[in-house]
Amino acid sequence: MIAGTGFTDRVLADEDVRLLLARACDGLELDGKCVLVIIPDGTRTAPLPLMFRALYEQLGHRVERLDYLIALGTHPPMSEEAIQYLVGVGAEERARDYPNVHVYNHHWSDPQALETIGMISAAEAERLTEGLLSEEVPVTLNRLIFSYDQLIICGPVFPHEVAGFSGGAKYLFPGIAGPDIINFSHWLGARVTSMKTIGVKDTLVRRVIHRAAQFVRVPLLCLAMVMKGKDLHGLYIGPHEEAWSQAADLSGQLNITWKERSFYSVLSWPSERYDDLWTAAKAMYKTEPVIADGGEVIIYAPHITEVSYTHGKLIDQVGYHVRDYFLRQWERFKEVPGSILAHSTHVKGTGSYDAGSGVETPRIQVTLATGIPEERCRRINLGYRDYRTIDPQQWQGREEEGVLYVPHAGEELYRIKG
Repeated sequence: MIAGTGFTDRVLADEDVRLLLARACDGLELDGKCVLVIIPDGTRTAPLPLMFRALYEQLGHRVERLDYLIALGTHPPMSEEAIQYLVGVGAEERARDYPNVHVYNHHWSDPQALETIGMISAAEAERLTEGLLSEEVPVTLNRLIFSYDQLIICGPVFPHEVAGFSGGAKYLFPGIAGPDIINFSHWLGARVTSMKTIGVKDTLVRRVIHRAAQFVRVPLLCLAMVMKGKDLHGLYIGPHEEAWSQAADLSGQLNITWKERSFYSVLSWPSERYDDLWTAAKAMYKTEPVIADGGEVIIYAPHITEVSYTHGKLIDQVGYHVRDYFLRQWERFKEVPGSILAHSTHVKGTGSYDAGSGVETPRIQVTLATGIPEERCRRINLGYRDYRTIDPQQWQGREEEGVLYVPHAGEELYRIKG
């Protein structure tokens, strides 16, 4: 059963959220039990301070522990100060008013923090991916989950370049997963390409995620939220597949902007919540479908000075290329983690590569107007433009000229009608 509601034309009030949570939590036999809530990091817009307080009102005095695990995937761990901002509660208040609450970072690369809970065979992987990949996939998650009686996924659903839509069991894989399934799922998404995946519900990656989630034996409840900007429009509570599905339907209505035409020049200005290109590249993914062949997207982010705080060295070695650049030279790149290759192709976009001539032909030009130096941009095979030469105001109101300005880029997907 799903407890939830959502609207395209109005937001949910705090009281709506509390009533939905009360209805869902009343039926949970959790007195004296331990509960772990899995939440996104600061790169996702969500009313986590409201959810933190409302969940405690419903469960905090019933359960022994009500802890949180941040689904970082491969993002860097959050500092204590950042965690306080994320949940909206300072250290002193948390110690005083939430004594049985602890917030943990996920550590994807620490074998001691992980446990393999199952295995997707090569034959099953081939079936799930419709023949694109056929390799054994260890299903590995943060071992912390086995210290709890109930898991609660609590996060928003948006169009997503790898899975089609984010949310639901994606907070497990890759959210709190180990490197094997992270690399497998991301490279699978890259094989399909972001253009054919983003904003689509039934994707090969989503099928793999849902199969992997079947190995989780701890009871699992999903709180799937739908945002429009900073406003909460929907909340669906129940089994993860059903809650996510309803949230994705509403997200498809709220988080996709349809345009009548394509654009040759796009200035995409990501939110400062993204602190490196690895996360801010959503400004490219979400606008790629409306960029005309031969067009250009400029990622305008003066605050960004790093390609990736986690994977920067590998990206410097590999650079940014279209998918076929790697497929046509697989012996050269087969040892590179799939998530690195996937990020590379997603940022570069679709295109072709002629192995005979060595000529790579991207469909569009991707240019960085960031704090990353020109030499590094050229070295990683991206364009460069000095952000100080750009006045965003001059890009506004020019859609009839084929120029699109996208502020707060990263969560809203742009598509062409028809």
